Amino acid sequence: MTAATRHGQELYEALRERRTLSPLIARDPALTVDDAYAISLDFLRRRLADGEKVVGKKIGVTSKAVQDMLGVHQPDFGFLTDWMHVEGDIDVDAKALIAPRAEAEIAFILKEGLSGPGVTAEQVLAATESVVPCFEIVDSRITDWKIGIVDTVSDNASCGVYVLGKERLDPRAFDLPGLHVAVTKNGEPLSEGYGHAVQGDPAQAVAWLANTLGAYGVTLDAGDVILSGSLVPLAPAVKGDSFEMILSDRNPAAGGQAIGRCQARFV
Repeated sequence: MTAATRHGQELYEALRERRTLSPLIARDPALTVDDAYAISLDFLRRRLADGEKVVGKKIGVTSKAVQDMLGVHQPDFGFLTDWMHVEGDIDVDAKALIAPRAEAEIAFILKEGLSGPGVTAEQVLAATESVVPCFEIVDSRITDWKIGIVDTVSDNASCGVYVLGKERLDPRAFDLPGLHVAVTKNGEPLSEGYGHAVQGDPAQAVAWLANTLGAYGVTLDAGDVILSGSLVPLAPAVKGDSFEMILSDRNPAAGGQAIGRCQARFV
């Protein structure tokens, strides 16, 4: 059994049994990021065999706030499946969430595919049908979130589930780096951030993802939902918590107007 198969099976069983594992890199210190990607693909293959379907991809750990929080100082990447998309309340037990954390993001819905290398932010905008306010609920099959880049990539970029807002916005109508997000938790202000928190521009983050995945022969496809990374620090969530994000065309203190919102309620 290869390392990819062994660790992919471990992660799959941990997901299905709702339990955690000690860090892979601690038990197998020779693992590289390339190995982690092979583990992630094996993990995904097992989920697809259960009937899940890939509906998009995600980039994570893009902002300095999240990198500092997790101690992971480069972006990661993973896959979204139809099972991970939640409409309405998030059932913590049904989705086998262990230690969820909420991230406010901008999601891209593609109308055309993108294949790296060489993809630019301008090409991302041209290929995008709409952008959407989004909560990604990250989760980790690694005990106590003790992750490094190898562990988070192996674990499908620590992804749990995601929720999309209702608004579908034309990305060419706004200055994406200047978009402002304000997040509340249980009705109280929690955090705020800007589009430029993710690699200076959410479209640039998606270009990075297309180019990085392209090196492994994976494309971003028409119809894909692409999560571009959190604009704010991750916030722990438990049953009963309710988060709301309001996306504005710029800081409301400077006259910005709300253009979209998304809610994540945990039950």
